[in-house]
Amino acid sequence: MIRDVLNKRIEEYAPENTLEQENILQEIMQYYILVSLSRAGIFSEAIFHGGTCLRIINGTNRYSEDLDFILKAPDSNFRWQKYLDRIYKDCIQEGINFELIDKSQADTAVQKAFLKTDSIGKILLLNLPYDRHIEKKIRIKLEIDTNPPAGSGFETSYITFPSIAPITTQTLESGFANKAHALLCRKYVKGRDWYDYIWYVSQKIQINYELLQNALFQQGPWSGEAITVTKDWFIDSIEKIIRKIDWNIVQQDVRRFLPMGEQLSIREWNMDFFLYITGKIKN
Repeated sequence: MIRDVLNKRIEEYAPENTLEQENILQEIMQYYILVSLSRAGIFSEAIFHGGTCLRIINGTNRYSEDLDFILKAPDSNFRWQKYLDRIYKDCIQEGINFELIDKSQADTAVQKAFLKTDSIGKILLLNLPYDRHIEKKIRIKLEIDTNPPAGSGFETSYITFPSIAPITTQTLESGFANKAHALLCRKYVKGRDWYDYIWYVSQKIQINYELLQNALFQQGPWSGEAITVTKDWFIDSIEKIIRKIDWNIVQQDVRRFLPMGEQLSIREWNMDFFLYITGKIKN
């Protein structure tokens, strides 16, 4: 029974508080959605990437909210609806009733959809270690870039829960390029970006500079500029940003996505630390 499967999964996660429990429940729902998307054939045309991909495929310690994708080739006609129909069909059979909202628009490259469920506590009566309001919904956003910059690499990965499913994922080098673009161009500070930055550098992942250059040309402060993006260019640009950031805001943003064991470490996040991390890229 799915109840037994989910209870065992939650026990394996061993949440330490109510917030971590909520992150875990959301992540479990993300797994079910990914399996359904795989069965529906989305990975013949799309690539899974971003923070949730790093978490689920590469085992980073921070939780993530959204499922992010890019198309392998630009297609302005992509819409979520047929995939949402499959998610609804597959998940309702498991006792998970998703409310699906397709926010696709013809005049935008990034197509979005939202999924909500209150099945946990109503249909799925789980043995949760912490109290949870019966009316509380789990919300997951699907987002896909239908006009991504050229140059991204991809490969096949697998998940084994709730069943085995092949997932087309962005290579780590290309993922680092996307993250570098976000760090350089995002108009607001997002602590989760900087957490991932530490992870990429600590894993000694190289940046796909071709992809980063194409992304910068397409969107951001350097859009339309014929710049040559190299390691030195990136280091110089990211160090300028590091020197301007309010690191207290960064810490506050990322804290709720981390298990208790990592909460203390982010106290050390400051300008000197991130300049040190960036120095690792030079070598």
